[in-house]
Amino acid sequence: MTPAPVRVLIVDDSAVVRQTLSDVLSSDPGIEVIGAASNPFIAADRISEQVPDVITLDIERPGMDGLTFLQKIMSQHPIPVVICSSLADEGAQSTLRALEYGAVDIITKPRLGSKRYLEESAVTICEAVKAAAMARLRPYSPGRTVEPKLTADAILAAPPTGAMLETTEKVVVIGASTGGTEALRSLLETLPGDAPGIVIVQHMPEAFTRAFANRLDSLCRISVKEAESNDTVLRGRALIAPGNHHALLKRSGARYYVEIKDGPLVSRHRPSVDVLFRSAARYAGANAVAVILTGMGDDGARGMREMKDAGAATIAQDEATSVVFGMPKEAIKRGAVDTVLPLGSIAGSILARTR
Repeated sequence: MTPAPVRVLIVDDSAVVRQTLSDVLSSDPGIEVIGAASNPFIAADRISEQVPDVITLDIERPGMDGLTFLQKIMSQHPIPVVICSSLADEGAQSTLRALEYGAVDIITKPRLGSKRYLEESAVTICEAVKAAAMARLRPYSPGRTVEPKLTADAILAAPPTGAMLETTEKVVVIGASTGGTEALRSLLETLPGDAPGIVIVQHMPEAFTRAFANRLDSLCRISVKEAESNDTVLRGRALIAPGNHHALLKRSGARYYVEIKDGPLVSRHRPSVDVLFRSAARYAGANAVAVILTGMGDDGARGMREMKDAGAATIAQDEATSVVFGMPKEAIKRGAVDTVLPLGSIAGSILARTR
């Protein structure tokens, strides 16, 4: 039996964006656009007539504050909301605040570009909306101010067999998608200042990963920054892959560092967790700990299996604490996971496995 399509309401003050989003979403047979509204007041009327499964919301618009509208939705009638934003740095803080208020994901507004760009945009937007429809919504706490599905082969060849060079330094790699911004905040805030070096892939558009890293840096005892090529992976620091670029863990002698690369979407994402995990399997092997958090799809499942086969310790977030139990579930199905834990227990497990 074919599942019912995801019903979407588009809220954006630009008629061009509303039409483009409608065309993109309607191109996916699993999505039905039930309406479009130029402002939150019209959207509220539409919702009273027919409740959508997902709302795409522009919060950078004049008139009623989009954040206020989001708070009203989440407090009065929670509906999964995907923030549709431009790539403006000045809008990044508002967008991150929207995620704290309960929005489940961010997409960038589709714009004219190359054929490859438009095709990749369509894949990303449709995947985000379908993931949002499956999200387990959490109450907002005011106190907390189709392209070919490529594998990691597209970026990095599979690791050769053979033992790793000896080193005692441990490294942690983490992958997350829908719901991951808040999960990462919760996890990283728990870690002590001398925690092992961490490299993170969070599915997020470019221009937002730097603001996200800066936000975490202000909250955590470890330092957090957006990764740049040749950044050393150090104890007490987490590096977050920049949006729209793949991040690979590399090693020179006993020094771990990151390489930032362009390339095609892998497992329908750029950055891809599979790419990061494969590189960790090759260059860190048994010296690594892999963590896969909430998110839709299977990005990271293959790479985690490769890490487990290379001797790494592997941890997945459990279903009860995941916003979307997709990526962890797929990794578990592949036999790639040593331990399944609630979010609140993962930091302790990381520390125990890296001592």
